[in-house]
Parts: sequence; structure tokens; C-alpha cells
Amino acid sequence: MSDTALGSSASASASRLALVALLVGGVAISGSPIFVRLSEVGPMATAFWRVALALLPLLIWAKATEKTVADSRPAGLADYGLLVLPGVFLAADLAAWHLSLHMTSVANATLLANLAPIFVTLGSWALFRARVSGVFLAGLATTLAGVVVLKGGPGALGDGHLAGDAAAVVAAVFYAGYILSIGRLRSRFSTSRIMIWSTASAAVCLLPLALLLEDSFIPVALFGWAILIGLALISHAGGQALIIYALAFLAPAFSSLTLLLQPVVAAVLAWVLLSEPIGLMQALGGTVVLAGIMVARRG
Repeated sequence: MSDTALGSSASASASRLALVALLVGGVAISGSPIFVRLSEVGPMATAFWRVALALLPLLIWAKATEKTVADSRPAGLADYGLLVLPGVFLAADLAAWHLSLHMTSVANATLLANLAPIFVTLGSWALFRARVSGVFLAGLATTLAGVVVLKGGPGALGDGHLAGDAAAVVAAVFYAGYILSIGRLRSRFSTSRIMIWSTASAAVCLLPLALLLEDSFIPVALFGWAILIGLALISHAGGQALIIYALAFLAPAFSSLTLLLQPVVAAVLAWVLLSEPIGLMQALGGTVVLAGIMVARRG
């Protein structure tokens, strides 16, 4: 077998492993809205503990793998700034999304937050001059129509959940920034380095928000701590690390699309664990939104 064939086989194997990591990571973070809803503390405090409690296992993991993982050290202040940037986006994403989870249904909040592929493509066009086709615009129009159906039609757009839905869309914008910034870093730095810097900078950004805006900052029961630890270890340290690993081998736009399994898993978990029903209009609207995003991705 030639070196070229061996290289192609290794590349295909790495891509398959990255896809598995991406899917498992997507499932892991799909449980995060349930953790947020069950948390004893408010949305900002939950967001802070989510990243703060994830730091220790991430540091242990980095130390254990430092001799086996290829990595580069930051060359200057510009590199440090680039490593901090995903954490700033992540903090804004978590703040907006955790807030939306307390203002609208888990299904709506998770689905609308996963409009990120739309914003990833728009961001790639605005920042990197990627081409935007008519197919993408058709997918975008379909997605927006699906959002209207999701809300129950034009007449229902002014209901009490509109602010929560809007917060979820804002979260999608910031998550797109997170995906794009990590996609640019992943060619130079290891998963562990990016995870530690983004997690630490997100915690620094979220701490003042949690202290200023929340009445309850520290859980009072063991159950409350268990929820926060599960959120930190399963959804953040586990799920996000797998996603960042996958971004070294898969395109950011494709990665963000594959993570659309999140709203499906989250809606099922909310139905089973929180007794949140999924109505006909919600299911239809969600299907149209997902279809629109898939069409947009093809463009």
C-alpha cells in the first residue's frame, strides 16, 4: 500500500473518530438544560459554577496528557487574547441561554439556541468572505418561517415567552462566535489548552454577573451541588472537550449542524423528566426549523 493510501486511510479513520466524538459530545451537552432547570441557584450562578467546577478536571486531564499531545505555546499577547476570546463568547452564550431556559420551554430554548449554524455561515461570510448562495438564503427563509410556526403562528409572536425565545437566539449568535473562534485556534493549540483558557476566561466573565444579579449564589443542599457537578463534568468538561477535539478534523459549519441533535434529545428529556409536553405546532415548527438549517448548510 502506498504512503498516499496509508495517509488517506489514517485521515478517514481520524474523521470517523472525530464524528463519533462530536455526536457523543452533542448528546452530553443535550442534558445541560435539564441540569439548569433543576439547579437550586439562579441562571447566572449556575452558568458560573458550570465552568468553574469544570476547571479542576480539565487541569488534571491537561497534566496527564501533556507529554502525549502535540501543542504550541502562545507566542505573545495576541495569542493570549485569541485564547481568551472563545471564553468571552462562551460566557455571553451561557448567560443568555441559561436565562432563556427560565423564561421559555426547554424545547424552544434549545432549538432556538441551535440556530448557531445560520450565524456560523453568516459570520464566515462577514469575517472570512465565504460565499453565501441562494440555497443558503432559501434555508434561512425556511428557518425563520419555522420559528413563526414554532411560536403558534404570527398571532402568537407576542406571547409571554417571546423574551425567552429572543434570549435563546442571542445565545445562538454568541455560540456561533465561540465555534468560529475555536475553529481558528484548533489548528495551532491542543484541545486541553483551548478548554482551560476558554473555561477560565468564561468563569471570570460570569462571576461578577452571578454575584450582582443572583440572590442565591451557593447551593444549600447536596442535591444542588450534585446538579452543578453533573453539569460541569458531563455537559462542559466532557461534552465541550469532545466537540473541540472534533473541530480539529471537521469543518466548524458541519460541526455546528451535527449538534442539531441537541434540541431533539433535550426535548425528549424535558418531556420525560420535567413533564414538558411537545405540542403539534411546536413539533411541526421545530421540524421546519431543522429542515431550514439543513438546507442553509447545503448552501
